[in-house]
Amino acid sequence: MAYSEPVPTADTTRSHPARTAGVHPTVRPISAAEHLAFVRAQRSVSFLQTPAWGRVKTEWRSESLGWYDGPRLVGAGLVLHRPVPRLQRYTLAYLPEGPVIDWTGDIAAWLDPLAAYLKARGAFAIRLGPPVRTDVWSADQVKEGIADTGTRRLTDINAYRTDPVGARVAGRLRDAGWLPQSPEDGFGVGHPQFKYEVPLAGRTEDDLLKGMNQLWRRNIRKAAKEGVEVTAGRVAGGQVTDGRGTGGQGTTRSGMTGRDADGQGVSGEDLHAFHDLYVHTAERDGFTPRPLRYFETMFTVLGAEDPERVRLYLARHRGDLVAATVMVRVGAHAVYAYGASSTEKREVRGSNACQWAMIRDALAAGCDVYDLRGITPTLDADDPHVGLVQFKVGTGGQAVRYVGEWDLPLRPLVYRTFDLYMKRRGR
Repeated sequence: MAYSEPVPTADTTRSHPARTAGVHPTVRPISAAEHLAFVRAQRSVSFLQTPAWGRVKTEWRSESLGWYDGPRLVGAGLVLHRPVPRLQRYTLAYLPEGPVIDWTGDIAAWLDPLAAYLKARGAFAIRLGPPVRTDVWSADQVKEGIADTGTRRLTDINAYRTDPVGARVAGRLRDAGWLPQSPEDGFGVGHPQFKYEVPLAGRTEDDLLKGMNQLWRRNIRKAAKEGVEVTAGRVAGGQVTDGRGTGGQGTTRSGMTGRDADGQGVSGEDLHAFHDLYVHTAERDGFTPRPLRYFETMFTVLGAEDPERVRLYLARHRGDLVAATVMVRVGAHAVYAYGASSTEKREVRGSNACQWAMIRDALAAGCDVYDLRGITPTLDADDPHVGLVQFKVGTGGQAVRYVGEWDLPLRPLVYRTFDLYMKRRGR
């Protein structure tokens, strides 16, 4: 099988809660411990639906909700509450890449009690993003689309595989009054509808390398030949250490593998180095960087929930930091969450070295997929976003379209006021 062919998956959802046909669950708050236990029982869940993520998003109020079939917990969701400016008693209730429920069944049985619960507690609208695919395109299809001057968008190409569950979910949301929020260009204020993913299940490192394009393989070899060294660190004891660490014990040097020894941690020095490079990247590429404190909180909180949850990868060439990345993993789903690269020494291919280290670690951890996160659906060679698509398609893998984010107005007047406010802010 050529690597550009997607590997069939056993299910359409990233998470796999128990099938509950004919069940009408009730919704009530659950503790963080109950929520985490449910997450750990799934094959994989978006890290945005872990209880710890609510503690990362300090500007939002968060709560964990559970769906119960009698005494049995059959679904869970992290809800982030955002107040309306000047109307603090009303909130937008947001479930990013969630909730974790059985999307193959009667979704009204799951979402109606959610809406009733949240409206009674002051929500003016619900926003959610079902973790359900609708379409998949192979790497070869994407490359051919970019080369074809008559193809402008990914959706101009017949998908390699379509998912009837995704189409059914979108149709039922629309029929129930939910409003689609994902922008046509693929990037908005929420989380991306189009992603690029590398299937890992049943593959070896050699399989993955063979699936990459020639440029990616050459760049990985070049990084190794140039002596680029990737180190990987995770949070030790649930806390990012301050200062210069412990004489190099914060990370373990491992050539191109990116693997760390048990108990090795991310030091404050490591995180500062990453953040400096990240700010440099933001200035070069024209996006607004997150503050250092955000990453300190992210590593500390996610690492406290699970020491394997988040890792920092640093690629150095002769002592110079040339690239850095962050990988987050929940169960069998590994996500490339953040990346940064130096303008200098780009020829040593530090970014490719970091990516290969993360892919290898995800494979070694038994992951089903390595998720490179968002792309735009543009295939127009003149569009500046197409470079990101080309970089990710070089890994092999597949472009995936999800159902996207949807809003359900619970208090239409307040929702319209909020929508107008967001439009004036440029969302």
